[in-house]
Amino acid sequence: MTDTRTAPDFAASLQPLLPELAARAAEMEAVRRLPADLAQKMAAAGVFRMITPKRFGGLELTPREIVEMTATLAAANASAGWCAMIGATTALNAAYMEPVFAQEIYADPMTITGGVFAPMGRAIPEGEHYRVSGRWQWGSGSANCTWLCGSCTIWENGEMKRLASGAPDTRMMVFPASDAVLHDTWHVMGLKGTGSGDFEVRDILVPAGRSVSLVSDSPRETGALFKFPAFGLLSLGVCAVALGNTRGALDAFHALATVKKSQGSTKTLSERQTVQAEFARCEAEWRAARAYLYAEIDRVWEVARQAEDIPMGVRADLRLACTHMTRTGADICRTLYDLGGGAALFESSDLQRRFRDAHAITQHIVTAPSTLELGGRILFGLPTDGGMV
Repeated sequence: MTDTRTAPDFAASLQPLLPELAARAAEMEAVRRLPADLAQKMAAAGVFRMITPKRFGGLELTPREIVEMTATLAAANASAGWCAMIGATTALNAAYMEPVFAQEIYADPMTITGGVFAPMGRAIPEGEHYRVSGRWQWGSGSANCTWLCGSCTIWENGEMKRLASGAPDTRMMVFPASDAVLHDTWHVMGLKGTGSGDFEVRDILVPAGRSVSLVSDSPRETGALFKFPAFGLLSLGVCAVALGNTRGALDAFHALATVKKSQGSTKTLSERQTVQAEFARCEAEWRAARAYLYAEIDRVWEVARQAEDIPMGVRADLRLACTHMTRTGADICRTLYDLGGGAALFESSDLQRRFRDAHAITQHIVTAPSTLELGGRILFGLPTDGGMV
């Protein structure tokens, strides 16, 4: 069934979820995962179908809309926003997969997918299948998934296959979540409610048509969304969570500063000149990073709508904006945590959770410092493999 909702319709459907996502943040941290009932409510709202192609009943939103919706969820609860992002971005596989297999997975409106792009598995061709084994870290939201995917290096005759560039030939293998064993490894500082533990499969068969490569395959879907750079979409998902989490921190500090008085003072934090200046600076930095991000999104989207190929430099500019948003958000959350004083230290404070979540987001490989090195190489005009840009 086709989802005919517009982006404003979808945004309206999210609003009833937000108070509960915010209210249950401490519960999510305690259980270290997105509770199953919340995952089902998010699925019913269409949260995990933002990128799913329309032909399989998905929303197929524009990149800007995807960022706006993900940021809205993350402003309420960063862990929930992260799980939404993982479910949405892994559905990008549907655009590359043989349609009969994509229909099997994504036609169900309550489908939740998750997975890991890092090639931590091994796949050996066997007829029309791959024989797959592997253990993947960072499997966010896996406990709520109906299907999982894990990237694998491809092996033939005992040797790893390589692309013409010399890079390993890798493919995402998509399999029922019931084929995997989940390992309780998610004991971390930030994004504690995402349930991002390890998952493992041993010696399973995956049909070749249920595997994809975002590097060497071309999308089967023709919509402009699927001409948009795949790794750009992944980066947008991560920085959208940072964008929303930082907005949540700014709002939390605003609420605290209007009532809290430092020991021995008659003034609230909001009445102190140094706090006023620092808060204004943080707000300006957030707005500037957001404006830069949206400007690059709109520029790349316009190219995607008109051209067959998006130049590497344009793709690199988008990645730079994503990394800048993510790292700027972490700096803002650190400043607000400091300004909150002793009150921010308590587990009941949203500021300490925002601070921890912000610094967990910075660790993702698509917005890590290495992406700045990649962008720098391209800005300097040095030879660069653009396959991962």
